[in-house]
Amino acid sequence: MTTTGEDHARALTGPWWWPRRRSAVLDGALALVSAVECAAEGVPFAREAGIPASVGIVFGLVAGSVLLVRRKWPVAVVLVSIAVTPAEMGFLMGVVGLYTLAAAEVPRRIIGALAGMSLLGTAVVTFVRVRQDMARGDLTLGDWFVPFAAVTTALGLTAPPVLLGLYVGARRRLMESLRERADSLERELQLLAERAEERAEWARNEERTRIAREMHDVVAHRVSLMVVHAAALQAVARKDPEKAVRNAALVGDMGRQALTELREMLGVLRAGEGAGRRSAPGPLAAAGEAAVAAASRVAEAEGAVEGPCLSELEELIGQSAAAGMVVDLSVEGEVRSYAAEVEQTAYRVVQEALTNVHKHAAGAKTHVRLAHRVSEIAMQVENEPPPEPASASAAGLPSGGNGLVGMRERVVALGGVFVSGPTEAGGFRVSAVIPAA
Repeated sequence: MTTTGEDHARALTGPWWWPRRRSAVLDGALALVSAVECAAEGVPFAREAGIPASVGIVFGLVAGSVLLVRRKWPVAVVLVSIAVTPAEMGFLMGVVGLYTLAAAEVPRRIIGALAGMSLLGTAVVTFVRVRQDMARGDLTLGDWFVPFAAVTTALGLTAPPVLLGLYVGARRRLMESLRERADSLERELQLLAERAEERAEWARNEERTRIAREMHDVVAHRVSLMVVHAAALQAVARKDPEKAVRNAALVGDMGRQALTELREMLGVLRAGEGAGRRSAPGPLAAAGEAAVAAASRVAEAEGAVEGPCLSELEELIGQSAAAGMVVDLSVEGEVRSYAAEVEQTAYRVVQEALTNVHKHAAGAKTHVRLAHRVSEIAMQVENEPPPEPASASAAGLPSGGNGLVGMRERVVALGGVFVSGPTEAGGFRVSAVIPAA
């Protein structure tokens, strides 16, 4: 496993300019070997130059130890190796210096210039040394051997370290580029995971809101009518047994309808939970698929349960009328069919408005107006003040305060307009306009 990003930065634990401690140990060892080599080669140099041997040894030690800073100043190391080439010392320093120079982040023209200077210096020194040896009779080969030895030695001491350094430097830059790409990819994946989690959380919140809204619409209206009929049943049980029987039958019908709708919704929820448990991908894929799965479950739930439509509006008003409410329905425009979500929303708005009348203004006369327009459908539910101030709470119906909020959310989600508030006459009005498309 490669080290990337901050882990790579923390891995640089060496002293001074060294990235690691082992790099410092390696450079120290190379500098020590180079210093010993140059000191040993400084003895014959001092003898030929006519200076004390100690001076040559000290000179060799100082020159060879320059290899210690090869990572910090590779150009200086190569220049020192070129400078001591006439003294026939610093071969290890020259080879290692050229390798370090070629592998470092140095412009190619500088590498070429210094490599050329080192090649030329080595060739000249070798040429002169071999020629002197042949003049003294140490070598008995032909004159062709002098340039051959100079060129071969110069190329052998210059070309391999330079080529190897160029290869290592290119490989190092490639690894750094791959490390940067890996860091960038890791950041992008982390960002995608965060966005996927946000989308999944948004989808879950949307689904919870939709379920709460559906449960409220299903339960509130049916149960409110059941409570109203139960209150009426209690009032007329002894006076009018036949009416009590009819009210009891209505309560039973309302309860069965509410249970049927609740079972349908719970069946959709259980199906969605089963699909979520079947898929168990990796963390990132799960985060990405959670949003899609949640959104798809919302769409499937809306399509799986056959919701109410405007054709059932008269039946809805009849149920309220059976509970003792005086409801007046008026329809304007040409009756036509709309998209399922538009009809469901219009139905739910009227249903919730009638439920609020049962809760807060029992016995009040209510007017329901439905207008079919060219590009939209409008509805309005307005109730008059209740005949008796105490009748609003006679049935003891609780209110959670979520009805108007749910209606507004439904209408706004379809791009419509929702307005509600009290009237000047003391009643309450709920109005909504929904685009037909």
